[in-house]
Amino acid sequence: MSLKEYTKRGIFTSYRSLDIFLQSWNDAEKKQAVIAELEAQGLSLSELQEETKSDLDIFDLICHIAYDAPALTRRERAENVKKRNYWTKYGDKARAVLNALLEKYAETGIEDIEDMKILTVDPLKSLGTPQEIVGLFGGKQAYLNALRELEAEIYRAA
Repeated sequence: MSLKEYTKRGIFTSYRSLDIFLQSWNDAEKKQAVIAELEAQGLSLSELQEETKSDLDIFDLICHIAYDAPALTRRERAENVKKRNYWTKYGDKARAVLNALLEKYAETGIEDIEDMKILTVDPLKSLGTPQEIVGLFGGKQAYLNALRELEAEIYRAA
């Protein structure tokens, strides 16, 4: 059995349909929790990602492998978010943070932007200290809400 077939079967064990998977993915506080759950079943999503297209988001990889959904690259997803320009409600500096997070997502994936440590690396650290950045949104919870909103935009159908 190939790695793809093994992964597809494993995904179906937890998520019998695309709708069930999407519900879990969208409801997850951190997408890493869904990824960790699948990896706990013995699925090596990172290995599969290397074997296929490494510029695919783990979400697209799962949807493509298990449910034959068309796959967008992280860059394509980021560009779709930019086209929708949803962040007009934020101030200039907060928009710069969201844009930097979107760029980081396009480069490395969703897991990295969900980690607060992202605020300590370029280009985000050039926008202020983690406390200053979180303050742009009105506090940590508001920042986390903005991040979840950004994720919802990333995974929204184009």
